[in-house]
Amino acid sequence: MSLHQFFLILRARYRLALFIAISAVVAALVVSWLMPRQYTAQTAVLVDLRTPDPVAGGSQVGVVAPSYLATQVDIITGDRVAQRVVSMLKLDEKAEQRQRWLAATEGRGSLQAWLAEGLQKRLDVRPARESNVINISYKGGDAESTAQIANAFAQAYMDTNLALKTEPARIYAEWFDEQAKALRSKLEDAQSRLSDYQQKAGLVTSDERLDYETAKLGAISSQLTDVQVATTDSQSKRNARSDSVAEVMESSLINALKIDIGRMEAKVQEASVNLGPNHPQLQRMQSELAALRQRLATETRSIGASINTAYQVGKDRERELLGAVASQKMRVLKINKDRDELNVYRRDVEAAQRAYEEVSKNASQTRLQSLTNQTNVVRLNTALEPLSPSSPKTLLNLLVAAFGGTLLGIACVLFLEFANRRVRSVEDITQILDLPVLGRISSAPMVLSKTNNPRLPRPGRLALGAIKLENGKAV
Repeated sequence: MSLHQFFLILRARYRLALFIAISAVVAALVVSWLMPRQYTAQTAVLVDLRTPDPVAGGSQVGVVAPSYLATQVDIITGDRVAQRVVSMLKLDEKAEQRQRWLAATEGRGSLQAWLAEGLQKRLDVRPARESNVINISYKGGDAESTAQIANAFAQAYMDTNLALKTEPARIYAEWFDEQAKALRSKLEDAQSRLSDYQQKAGLVTSDERLDYETAKLGAISSQLTDVQVATTDSQSKRNARSDSVAEVMESSLINALKIDIGRMEAKVQEASVNLGPNHPQLQRMQSELAALRQRLATETRSIGASINTAYQVGKDRERELLGAVASQKMRVLKINKDRDELNVYRRDVEAAQRAYEEVSKNASQTRLQSLTNQTNVVRLNTALEPLSPSSPKTLLNLLVAAFGGTLLGIACVLFLEFANRRVRSVEDITQILDLPVLGRISSAPMVLSKTNNPRLPRPGRLALGAIKLENGKAV
């Protein structure tokens, strides 16, 4: 179906579509008028994850905010908070509430639980996006009671949050007190065994001999390290070229000889150009140059020999120190072996002491936590009595009814059209009969020209008259 065909069908049956749309709007208006008025009161609480614990001194920075807020929402919508609201507002003491409960349940179950369930159905709790604020909304038929119940839910949540923190702390405090008594008895037994062993073995708590031997071992090990470093340096110098060793390059005598050799080589080269090869002066210069080179080689070998001597001395010193380190290690190990038994008793005392102190600290901390009256939940505002009802939303209902009625009207028009198809354009004949159109006859009346002669209408004008089809044939 083309857009042109759709508009032809809609123009032919627009009264039906308009009637359906108007009927939907009127029905929505009547329903909105007859629906009971509902009021919504809203309050908000802030769950501060960064508030430090006044007893432990830490904050909840490690808690994942989305999951923590989801847990708080579950607490607010839970039975414990709802039943606390019933108790705070004394709803279970009202005669009309009891009568409603008896009529609905015939006295089965708990009145408080039944009232709490009814409150939960009208409660809406949602955490704010990208913040730690939780919005608490309550919807009811009375504006004043709606605000009271919303405020009661916020207060009941704060009380429940505090109770969830203090009740486990109270239980833990009692358990820690019992554990502290048992650990104190173990500490006293361990101290008694340590004292008996010290008196029996004649040992003291601190041993200066062990400290001295350990310090001596450290000094020998330090000397060994220094000797090994020097030996390694001497070995690397032995394996290197003699002229690239630092001692050779930094020697003032060798540097002076190199300068003299350079000058003499320049003089020999100049004399060889001006004098003959057998000239006495040239030969004397060559002899002096050879002597300087020989002296340079001698000095270089002397430095290499001193490096080799230092390497041999270092290796001998290294072997001596290795033996001294091994001997000192045996001496220290022997002293440690004599003290192992004493250390066992000492560690038992220290472990018992640490356990007792930790349990005592936790006992004191949980005891203080059980007495705290502070929580990390803060009331942001108080729900006020709503001035206007939140539902029904008449304007929104009318817009939805108008949109839905329009769609329904168009759907009904198309259904009736396809149930009883009519020819409304040339395109309909072409699609139905699958035959080419040879000509068109307009349904417009004949008009007279200025000469009173009849004039046919212009060709090509679209005829919009309805032609009924039966079995694919026009009738």
